[in-house]
Amino acid sequence: MAGGAVAVAGVVKDYPGKMTLFVFFTCLVASSGGLIFGYDIGISGGVTAMDSFLEKFFPAVYRKQNQETVTNQYCKFESQTLTLFTSSLYLAALIASFFASSATRAFGRRNSMLGGGATFLAGAVINGFAKNIAMLIVGRILLGIGVGFANQSVPLYLSEMAPARLRGMLNIGFQLMITIGILIANLINYGTSKISGGWGWRVGLGLAAVPAIIITLGALILPDTPNSLVERGQAEKAKTMLRRIRGSSDVQEEYDDLVAASDASKVVKHPWSTLSNRKYRPQLVMSFLIPMFQQLTGINMVMFYSPVLFKTIGFGDDASLMAAVITGLVNASATIVSILTVDRIGRRVLFLEGGVQMIIAQVVVGTLIGIKFGTSGQGDISKPYAIFVVLFICVFVSGFAWSWGPLGWLVPSEIFPLEIRSAAQSISVSVNMFFTFVVAQVFLMMMCHLKFALFYFFGAWVLMMTIFVFFFVPETKNVPIEEMTEVWKRHWYWSKYIDDDDRDVEMAATS
Repeated sequence: MAGGAVAVAGVVKDYPGKMTLFVFFTCLVASSGGLIFGYDIGISGGVTAMDSFLEKFFPAVYRKQNQETVTNQYCKFESQTLTLFTSSLYLAALIASFFASSATRAFGRRNSMLGGGATFLAGAVINGFAKNIAMLIVGRILLGIGVGFANQSVPLYLSEMAPARLRGMLNIGFQLMITIGILIANLINYGTSKISGGWGWRVGLGLAAVPAIIITLGALILPDTPNSLVERGQAEKAKTMLRRIRGSSDVQEEYDDLVAASDASKVVKHPWSTLSNRKYRPQLVMSFLIPMFQQLTGINMVMFYSPVLFKTIGFGDDASLMAAVITGLVNASATIVSILTVDRIGRRVLFLEGGVQMIIAQVVVGTLIGIKFGTSGQGDISKPYAIFVVLFICVFVSGFAWSWGPLGWLVPSEIFPLEIRSAAQSISVSVNMFFTFVVAQVFLMMMCHLKFALFYFFGAWVLMMTIFVFFFVPETKNVPIEEMTEVWKRHWYWSKYIDDDDRDVEMAATS
């Protein structure tokens, strides 16, 4: 079937499980790992829009934006050094995610979160007391290591702890925490920009220690997942934990499947090379394309640089920070919509609707900016016109927040079998961080050269990824993660990889 939808009724198992207070609490604490990622996304754009921060660390950019002769709005903030401040974190997270894969598999999801939170805390302290660019970059690298470990372990933890029927809702708690972190950071940016003496940026960067402490202390009290306990040879403890999180003593079938998956995992000595096997082709493709497309929506040009972006298109200092607060509020609110609907209407509907909504919004925003500033970058923007621009940016943000934002983390974390789960999640995180780094590093340069067409550029990517979802992404709602192979067996395209592998196994057994 060309749409890629999957009929799984009667094929996959339906394990017992319900929302228990214990599961809700553990998933809430674990999802707080998203706060560190979201806070950094929001705070970076705010401090880079503060004159005191630019004057101290990036004086060339400060002089450029304050020269009366500079009238090209598109190029006011172009600086590779300035963008390196933002993007260095994501390069560090990319590298750290490969080490996080081995740590998450060997020591468990909980300990990986603990290490990530502690490292992020160290980076926050260094950035808060930074005296020069070198200290800023060292702090950013430590923040990146923390993000790499948290983004590797938290989505896996949530998917493994949640009952299949509620996996989407509980996993999206991670994305909700990211959006809350962004919103809090935008509010702090708005408040600290008014501090006299020009040290408000130190408060913003230093307060990153708060979400770091939350996830570090939270990880100390969290239990590990049954999947991870079985994987590390703690079978009885895993069975006890499974009974507790499912709220039922009838867990034998799920437990047996976990043990079988663990036995298969132990046979795999080199999960990285195993990923190249033909039967894992669907998961490998998804681990690359879903995080890549998520970042090529263009969301980070709004979230990283929202104050800078709004100043670029003619907003004043306070107005640009307030507009960033508004988009942050929309982002968090729309994520709640995804939480309430993802396990009812499914992943594909949200993917497709969100894609269409983002395409329309990007075309409208690009056109509105083009009408006012053309290719010269010269012009003024009236208050009603500015409100209209913010309105459609909010339409874009909301489309992302209930589709590609949360689903970009949810779907990869739920489709990998245990034997390749840590390695595949590491690929997913590293691809996400790589494209986050690229977009963060080149955005201001692209704004200077592509001008208003930058929105059309990202809109074209959203069109491509929406087509990809329609044909190649199956529906995974309500399917236990240990039974996800059945989804690929019923897909119009991916089934051939599974069928070919099954035939190879049969031939080897009979020869």
